Amino acid sequence: MLNRATVAATTLAAFLAFSGCAMSPPKEPSLYDRLGGKPAITAVVDDFVGNVAADTRINRRFAGTDIPHLKASLVDQICAGTGGPCTYTGPDMKTAHKGMRIRDNEWDALVEDLVKSLDKFKVPAKEKGELLGVLGPMKPDIVGQ
Repeated sequence: MLNRATVAATTLAAFLAFSGCAMSPPKEPSLYDRLGGKPAITAVVDDFVGNVAADTRINRRFAGTDIPHLKASLVDQICAGTGGPCTYTGPDMKTAHKGMRIRDNEWDALVEDLVKSLDKFKVPAKEKGELLGVLGPMKPDIVGQ
């Protein structure tokens, strides 16, 4: 024979399961949130662009670039790509890099500069890997165009 507590617990569990509230693993925050949102992304982008400016392997590529516009575009692109509320409105990567003939070693230098900034801000390995996973697929549209 079931006591009232057992019946109540069973009824509650059934209700929660039916309503979708029970047994659901907690939803992980977006990568955007785990990175610290727009302020943290902005800080990393500012540092990253500074690294690129000091990197003689690639800084000549940015000699005529509108740096404030580049930073804002990068922030929007990373924000949007990581699940944040931003919208990237710039050109697609293939169009933006057409005719630049960027080489693999230049791409690698850029990634190293980004990783240096991520490490400076102590971005955890999981989030760093996820962010690089978001940005990495852009390589074919940037390198060799």
